Amino acid sequence: MNFQDLKKVEKPQFYLDVALNKAAKKADDKRNTITGKNRFEKSKQIEMIRIEVIESVLNEHLLRIEKSFPSIDQLDQFYQELIKLTLDYRDLKKSLGAVKWATKTIRILFKTYRSKLSRCSDMKFINKLRREYVGRVSSVVNQIKKNLLYLDECRKTMRSYPAVKTNMFTVCIFGFPNAGKSTLLKEMTNANPEVNSYAFTTKKLNFGYIKTNFFKIQVIDTPGTLNRKDKMNYIETQAHLALEHLANLVVYVFDPMFEYSLNEQEKLLRRISKDKEVLLYLSKTDIASKENIEMISKKYKILNKEELTEKLIKKVKVSQLEL
Repeated sequence: MNFQDLKKVEKPQFYLDVALNKAAKKADDKRNTITGKNRFEKSKQIEMIRIEVIESVLNEHLLRIEKSFPSIDQLDQFYQELIKLTLDYRDLKKSLGAVKWATKTIRILFKTYRSKLSRCSDMKFINKLRREYVGRVSSVVNQIKKNLLYLDECRKTMRSYPAVKTNMFTVCIFGFPNAGKSTLLKEMTNANPEVNSYAFTTKKLNFGYIKTNFFKIQVIDTPGTLNRKDKMNYIETQAHLALEHLANLVVYVFDPMFEYSLNEQEKLLRRISKDKEVLLYLSKTDIASKENIEMISKKYKILNKEELTEKLIKKVKVSQLEL
């Protein structure tokens, strides 16, 4: 899912100005082309065109807003939870509902005043009906001002969401900060570098892809530790969502420099291993002490980068056969 295409949601007056200006131009064009009509019939046709353009332009913009936002309930669970984490879920749905209400109401008003204009038999009421229509339509659009403002705030937040391929076999890389996760991500995907970063406030989820001739594997470097489920910060909660809803498999990175103790790293490993199959990798073997490397490698089945990639490809092939 890609939220980058969400367009700016303007304030009510912007849409009203666009609609009224286009309507005025169309009315002038009509005025200059009508021939053989008496003043009454000419005025009626001009005002009919005016209200028609107002309705058309306003609803074109409002429908574009409504359709540009995804149907929340049909999104992958990862995005549903991310929306609930970063936005007021109820206010978002309420605001989209308000736009839908405005679209429907403007359409009803147009039909009502089109009928009134067509039945009008008194010249002095034509402009009165048009003014009534413009006033009521303007009131409808202004009633959703707060909703439009909130939708634009939602748009800004949602544009920062990662473009996750939710139907692709996904591997999440976990480990403590500075454990070497991003380095592993780059090295595993280096043959076909398709690595991008999607910002979440001050932290990032980093994405890369392992390509074969037949399929791709999505690899995600997930910030945060998840080692304190009851006290997760903002980015750790996002990492938890990736683990829970995206990961088919986890690669856990041990750091033999022990910036975080082995006990802390093992605690995090146990936490992750409860729900997902985990493959183990040991980083920084070129600079860590031999003693620290052996302490981990003798206790756990550690895979190197080539073995990891081979294992992941086999996992995908097996998963495809099981479909």
